[in-house]
Amino acid sequence: MTAPGGPPLRVLVLDHTAELGGAELALVRTCAALGPAVDVRVLLFADGPLRARLAEVGVRVDVVPLASSVATTDRASAGRLSAATVAGALRTLPFLWRLSRRVRALRPDVVHTTSLKADLLGIVPAAVARRPLVWHVHDRIAPDYLPGPLVRVVRALARRAPAAVVANSRATAGTLPAVTAVAYPGFAREQAAGADAPAAARADVPGPTVVMVGRISPTKGQLEVVRALRAVVDAVPAARLRIVGEPAFGAEDYAALVRAEVTRLGLDDHVDLVGFVADPRAELDAAAVCVHASPVPEPFGQVVVEAMVRGVPVVATRAGGVEEILVDAEDAEDAEAADEGDAPLGLLVPPGDSDALATAVLDVLRDPAAACERAQRARASALRRFPVERTARVLTDVWTSVSGGARRA
Repeated sequence: MTAPGGPPLRVLVLDHTAELGGAELALVRTCAALGPAVDVRVLLFADGPLRARLAEVGVRVDVVPLASSVATTDRASAGRLSAATVAGALRTLPFLWRLSRRVRALRPDVVHTTSLKADLLGIVPAAVARRPLVWHVHDRIAPDYLPGPLVRVVRALARRAPAAVVANSRATAGTLPAVTAVAYPGFAREQAAGADAPAAARADVPGPTVVMVGRISPTKGQLEVVRALRAVVDAVPAARLRIVGEPAFGAEDYAALVRAEVTRLGLDDHVDLVGFVADPRAELDAAAVCVHASPVPEPFGQVVVEAMVRGVPVVATRAGGVEEILVDAEDAEDAEAADEGDAPLGLLVPPGDSDALATAVLDVLRDPAAACERAQRARASALRRFPVERTARVLTDVWTSVSGGARRA
């Protein structure tokens, strides 16, 4: 921290996208929670709704546009050596020159990158500006989540390029060669406001509604949930599924597949495709259960925390960061119990198993008292472990540590 009366620590955050993904929404909450010891500014590689959200919490935003063909390159394409990827790399050279000039002009004490593309593209500007670089990694750097060549490149660079590496979960940290700190994406106080009673116990919950919140993508598992719903509806005819989110990053074909599966299974009258919702609190409060169904290990799972602080029972896949959310190691009676993967705060099922998803959802719908008890403990755990103020403290400590004598008055 800065000494009382001293200048605040100047942190420049780089993000390649201005869309409202999970990492970006977490960035907004974190910036709002930073104290006066930090002067944060954000530099985006595109214009979009994130710019307005940051401005709402008083953050200054600059934009240095990156060619859309590069900014929208998906993980699979980025991991292949092809004429297209080589051409994309060449197109980044003028951008890197412009970005480096802008970073030097802003004179930050620390450069902080908060997306995988920004991690890689931020190396040269931070070096040119002679500023320490902090990577905030929100992706598991593992072959089951990213292409193998990209995994090898990122792991090799992680050892040398950044002054510090922050992971968004222990699951993410475990895929990197060295991590300075874990900073969970924290929830803001308003996300928990008005949810003192668990949703399962509130009289206004309208019945057996299942909600799934998140962008529509093969890595999120909407298809598996739709398939699970067929068995749920057979057992509980009034059951409904609300899918809250839109396709992003080239997932339109997958969204079409999800819609086709709804029709094939005769579930059109039981599924609502809600689209993007800026504030999912009302959707969560109206649900009997929130499902998180990623078929691959997720780095974290912010919607699980959002459901927990609203008092909504959770069914989730046992993989990645989600498991550490639903297993409260801080409150476990002993470390061995936590390591065994007991999940007292929610129901965990194997990834990609629609039958197990259906069984867990039916457990919640058929035994609301037990679901309510889990939800009460889950809410208390999340309120203690995941406030955004805790995130802000971890990051501030890292920034202060790496800035050292490089700070400029």
